[in-house]
Amino acid sequence: MDVRRVAVVGYDGAELIDIACVTTSLGMVSEYGRARVPYRTELLTPGGRPISLPTGLSLQGGHPLERVTGPFDTVLVSGGLGHEKAAGNPLIVAHVRRLARESRRIASICTGAGILAAAGLLDGRRVTTHWRYAGDLAARHPEVTVDADPIYIRDGNLITSAGVTSALDLSIALIEEDHGAEMARLIARHLVIYLQRPGNQAQMSIFTAAPPPGNDVVRGVVEHVLAALDGDLSAASLAARAGISVRHLTRLFLTHLGRTPAQYVKHARLEAAAHLLAGTSLPMPAVAARCGFGSAETLRQAFTTRYGIAPSRYRQVHGGR
Repeated sequence: MDVRRVAVVGYDGAELIDIACVTTSLGMVSEYGRARVPYRTELLTPGGRPISLPTGLSLQGGHPLERVTGPFDTVLVSGGLGHEKAAGNPLIVAHVRRLARESRRIASICTGAGILAAAGLLDGRRVTTHWRYAGDLAARHPEVTVDADPIYIRDGNLITSAGVTSALDLSIALIEEDHGAEMARLIARHLVIYLQRPGNQAQMSIFTAAPPPGNDVVRGVVEHVLAALDGDLSAASLAARAGISVRHLTRLFLTHLGRTPAQYVKHARLEAAAHLLAGTSLPMPAVAARCGFGSAETLRQAFTTRYGIAPSRYRQVHGGR
């Protein structure tokens, strides 16, 4: 029987969740899905040796990275705390580069993107990685366009995903691409995943992501924004409330949040709209009004630009959470 060969590249310090999410999800396609062309995953490690994991566990290596040859359907490079050392290992980098040439598509999970970048496979591409390491990846590889927001990004035959459990989202997306939406939903149900997050959903939530900014002025303005999304949140209004100039407020926001006041307000309003669409049955005009958008059409345009999906479709997919 034909199979889709999938190589998962591991190394000392790789993250077990990155590996297990892929191998378990794809394995379920043949176990539960009865696909005509199931997956066969192969764990590749340097020398085929067991790899040590950050948790103190070890994982038995399946095949020597140096000796396995394609063709492969997919090659996935896992992330983990050992990614920097792996990216600096000429043997690992060279063979990842070779495997990419022998594969239909190549992907990275979390900080595995750094290994692909070291192999020159991300040059000129738009990619993502774990939000915590996105700045470092961009600084080390200026030829790569790093977007820290999405859960995963597809750029041609290259797919990069964000941190840790986004490996599950990536795996379900691959299954849907290869076997259709019904198969993806079947596997998601077996994995007890309530929903499949779209790739461009933000990694981090403004409501849970980070502690309040250290600057008292910025913290006060942010608290006001989140409490009054339907109010006047123009830069001039926020600056007047804080008792400083618009220019100074903008400088503070860029320093502490990496966004201008206007960008932060728009981001907050869109995320609040996403929460209301998923968790309430409010009609679209009411959602728009609560979140400070002038009309349902204004919300639709901004939401589609940000998330790549219309608000009505987002509600269909995520409603009832």
